[in-house]
Amino acid sequence: MTQLTILRYPDPRLHTVAQPVAAVDARIRALVGDMLTTMYEAQGIGLAASQVNVHEQLVVIDVSEGRDQPLVLINPEIVWSSPETQVNDEGCLSVPGVYDGVERASAIRVQALDLGGNLQTHNADGLLAVCIQHELDHLMGKVFVEYLSPLKRNRIRSKMLKQKKDDEREEAR
Repeated sequence: MTQLTILRYPDPRLHTVAQPVAAVDARIRALVGDMLTTMYEAQGIGLAASQVNVHEQLVVIDVSEGRDQPLVLINPEIVWSSPETQVNDEGCLSVPGVYDGVERASAIRVQALDLGGNLQTHNADGLLAVCIQHELDHLMGKVFVEYLSPLKRNRIRSKMLKQKKDDEREEAR
């Protein structure tokens, strides 16, 4: 499997709305493998195709302690959300080193295709519910920092741009 490059905020490509996957075929299965490799290497628990510059509705998640229970969601759709919400600290592989509180539904039900192209329904709460909502935001072109105040968002944007310049200088040496 190939490790893919994760786009970093404020890259404008992160705001591209993903299109539905037309067919669950060998290309999609290979992409899922590459995305899982990338997510595990980056120590993440979720990765949307949008984050690796593939603008199709595909998400991989693994919130298991053993990091051995991957969940693949193709063309996912939240079909129910609990009225109860909770605030959790969230981070993102596209915004490394930044964590902040985001309010989300406490429980959800999501429908999506699996790797066999079969429609599945998953009920989720806790960390899994947060992760699914976070990753589906990516498919809609939204990064979690957009839930934060303009002041915090601008500070994060400046920090990420400075880090990018520092990284580029380091690579040039």
